[in-house]
Amino acid sequence: MLDDNALTGSIKTDFTDIYTQPDPRAYFGALAGLEYQIPQRALPVVEAVLAARSAGDPRPVLDLCCSYGINAALLRHRLDLDDITARATDPDLADLPADELIEADRVFYAERLRRPDLPTLGLDVSAPAIDYARRTGLLTDGWAEDLEAGDPSPELAAGVARTGLVVCTGGVGYIGHRTFERLLRCMDDPGDAWLVVFVLRVFDYADVAAALAEFGLVTERVEGETFVQRRFADDGEFRAANADVARRGLDPTGREADGWYHADCFVTRPAAVAATTPLPDLLAGVGAGNR
Repeated sequence: MLDDNALTGSIKTDFTDIYTQPDPRAYFGALAGLEYQIPQRALPVVEAVLAARSAGDPRPVLDLCCSYGINAALLRHRLDLDDITARATDPDLADLPADELIEADRVFYAERLRRPDLPTLGLDVSAPAIDYARRTGLLTDGWAEDLEAGDPSPELAAGVARTGLVVCTGGVGYIGHRTFERLLRCMDDPGDAWLVVFVLRVFDYADVAAALAEFGLVTERVEGETFVQRRFADDGEFRAANADVARRGLDPTGREADGWYHADCFVTRPAAVAATTPLPDLLAGVGAGNR
């Protein structure tokens, strides 16, 4: 975990069993009951940063800790998270063999494509999740590797070299500065990278921001908003999260104290861009209301 002192690091519910299935039915079946919503909450910020970054820029978006390609599905298709959840939990698909479901999902997403020219890459430790996202076309390419544990493979290093935007909506806490450092060292021009990273408030992001600064990048927190991730699964999560937030000097009132994980959003940009375009201006069109 990112912060060894965080109680959440040892008490947060382990979703490994549902996270390593050949398709996302079990994953969404579990998370839907917890009102999982961070990818949808994050989307307006990611869209605003993508628009600012991508004027004529064809470089891919990399979804870090991408699971089954949810962020790619939202970015590239005429769908919201409710649509994706409804698809994955459709009782008519519950008994379909995984290979047949994957083929049906490939057709489903292809019929709803809205951004065919946006390459989307994925990195995650779950090989089945990456395989699903690649076979359905949600990801242009993807790799199942653990950059906390070791250096990237030559295939991963070559595949992410042209990345222009990194998105992460739930991985920090499982990954930390080592993953970001190893990832940026693969890029052709890491000093021109943009990142949008959502971090649960139980974790400190300072080490990652400091690592990114070594590449000439500036990291800023989106002020005035937090972003709902999901409800706590049990009393253990509730108590740990509230203790961790208080330990960091933050107020859980109206957030964790109400039974929800909340995340801060951090936007990282090249220093020259950050110096000329204040972050509030870049996000001026993004509506409030996540709290």
